[in-house]
Amino acid sequence: MSDAITGSTIEERKVSRTEAEELEFLRGTWGDGHYNEGIGRDDIFDKLREECGVFGVFGHPDAASLSYYGLHALQHRGEESAGICTVEDNGEFHYHRGMGLVKEVFTKDQLDNLVGSRAIGHVRYSTSGGSGLANAQPLIFKYRGGDLAVATNGNIVNAPAIRRELEAQGSIFQTTSDTEVIAHLIARSPKDFVEAAKDALQRIIGGFAFLIMTNDKLLVASDPNGLRPLVMGRLGEGYVFSSETCSFESIGAEYVRDVKPGELLILDDKGIREDRFEPMEKRASCVMEYIYFARPDSDINEVNIHSARKRMGRQLALESFVDADIVTGVPDSSISAAIGYAEQTGIPYELGLIKNKYTGRTFIQPSQELREKGVKMKLSAVRKVVEGKRVVMIDDSIVRGTTSLRIVNMLREAGATEVHVRISSPPFANPCYYGIDTPDRKELIASEKTTEEIRKAINADSLYFLSEEGLMKSVDPSGEKANAGLCMACFTNDYPTPVDEDSTKSCSC
Repeated sequence: MSDAITGSTIEERKVSRTEAEELEFLRGTWGDGHYNEGIGRDDIFDKLREECGVFGVFGHPDAASLSYYGLHALQHRGEESAGICTVEDNGEFHYHRGMGLVKEVFTKDQLDNLVGSRAIGHVRYSTSGGSGLANAQPLIFKYRGGDLAVATNGNIVNAPAIRRELEAQGSIFQTTSDTEVIAHLIARSPKDFVEAAKDALQRIIGGFAFLIMTNDKLLVASDPNGLRPLVMGRLGEGYVFSSETCSFESIGAEYVRDVKPGELLILDDKGIREDRFEPMEKRASCVMEYIYFARPDSDINEVNIHSARKRMGRQLALESFVDADIVTGVPDSSISAAIGYAEQTGIPYELGLIKNKYTGRTFIQPSQELREKGVKMKLSAVRKVVEGKRVVMIDDSIVRGTTSLRIVNMLREAGATEVHVRISSPPFANPCYYGIDTPDRKELIASEKTTEEIRKAINADSLYFLSEEGLMKSVDPSGEKANAGLCMACFTNDYPTPVDEDSTKSCSC
């Protein structure tokens, strides 16, 4: 790869890339006008992109306000757009969507206009679905049965094929989002709404968590493998639904349970009914939720994320101890694993890297000199902590390798004498088709290079990835669940559903 460092001497390790290569890369990153962190494309840090987040309320008079706070707690799952749709008791729809963060999209007046005791909300990070207000969710439709609103987190793998089929039959699509596919399938069915929704859900393949609302009903559905997280809670007499339990804490709701794979919940004036649209397949929850995406204070399948990440760090220490002076984690998702590594080894944990939380979503392009050092606008090494020290740097994953390279060199520039990189996941070598925006396989450094080649490319003194067995043990210490109940296709290339690797990845988020 063009950004790789293959030298192994001390002098060679001090240089990251030629000045011309660095400038060319940063030009591509910053573009000609703005760098937008919210959209996330070509971020200075080549991390995996957050997916989307959904939040729903049924039977509470403050549905819009609860959705606002719930979506704010899910902001890490999508920073590009946000939206809320509410329904009054008389069935009238009210909705507002916009580009930007939740706090930017909604004002008090706008929330006051979203009246009703039922609501669904969404925060979005787009991948190939395209960036624009038309694709912001919830998507709202009018059809023969009335009004329909749809919000989802995930990806419909066979959406392109279904879309071509429907277009051939006369359907006209208003967005490039694959979420629209399910609305067309429901609208074209001669059956009643619930049966039509079941048929539509049976036709689609992928990982998804759906909230589908009409003038008098709310449907909640999780894919047959449970790839995307979806939880149910109670608040007073009402029900709430969310991509993560952390949003329940923000509104004072009580967690009830996870929505089961293949389950369909039907909420209307008769209460809540539990149904199924498909039998549960082998549970395969997205492993990256545990490693990276979910907030540390969330629980997925009743497993606390912070605790699971600490166990990953402990297991890393057992598998790959190295003598060092300090342990530091790359903020924010790697902090828990770094604490676990430090506790297991007895090596002190230190804040060797600090993230600037106030950089904002958009930077106006600075001067060329500052642009070349743009990475330091978001992350800084603490010189007085790392200078003269042997550092163990814990991170959650390596995607293209450019992030790790920059951070390792940043630590060296701050005076670290050695930098040993430990990754709390196995090598990420395969793309995701279930709602995570990942590069193509050829762009994933672990699909092209051995661990030793990656070590040289990121300029580290040593490199170790957590084993697959160690990861499963960390998520499921009891060992009772097959494969720990995880989808690990990004590491193993073993996908839980059929995928077409030659097709363009689409994403409903």
